[in-house]
Amino acid sequence: MRIIVSMGRGGTGKTSFVALMTKYLIQGGGTPILLIDADPDQSLGDFLGVDLYAEGKKTISELLIETFLESGGTTVGVPPWDRIEWKIWESGLYEGENFDLVAIGPKWVEGCYCLPNAALKRAIEHLVKPYRNVIVDSPAGLEHLNRRITSTVDTIFDVIDPSKKSLDHVMRAYRIVREVKINFRRFYVVGGYRFPERLEPLVKERTGLEYLGKISFDRTVEEYTLSGKSLLEIPDSSPAYQSVKEIVDRAGLLRN
Repeated sequence: MRIIVSMGRGGTGKTSFVALMTKYLIQGGGTPILLIDADPDQSLGDFLGVDLYAEGKKTISELLIETFLESGGTTVGVPPWDRIEWKIWESGLYEGENFDLVAIGPKWVEGCYCLPNAALKRAIEHLVKPYRNVIVDSPAGLEHLNRRITSTVDTIFDVIDPSKKSLDHVMRAYRIVREVKINFRRFYVVGGYRFPERLEPLVKERTGLEYLGKISFDRTVEEYTLSGKSLLEIPDSSPAYQSVKEIVDRAGLLRN
């Protein structure tokens, strides 16, 4: 079992990267796959053509609201994540033909995401066992790293845009991952579709990290996203898909 994390600033294309990477792993025999949408925007399902609500599934935040606010449950005594773990299996996990999906959902109450993240972290310990690949679509920003949804990661992809803030984000993310003691094997930088090739030499120079290439601009991705079509159905000839295949190959995700 291998855990893969995609992260980056908002708008860099990390969610479409996860969707296209999923398509390639499915085609390459990297199944079964568990997808974890840890972004409160909850857009990964849209990119994959999965409507959790239409499927009768709830986010972890919704399950917490249902258990501890609407039903009058208490967070004292038995740990909250123990109380809802079976609910995540039963009501939160979408099970598809080639991949399963679970989402953390919008913030459940005013304040931090401590309880939803704790519930997800505990559930992950049991959820991931049947899967060959587990892919986490992280929220924008870096505060989620301190919450350590998972403490052991095989590969981290940081998707960047052409800005100083994006390069700074990579360096801060790499530092925080090490400071909070997340065990990882590889940390790669990937250029979003807006990242120009002429700036690629700056990545290694500024961050010291390995750059695997950029996601090619593809109007078809925009069209699929706007119309709600699954990126899993995008033609294999898609420039964006072909570029993601090359990035995944360079990372060696289908070699072992």
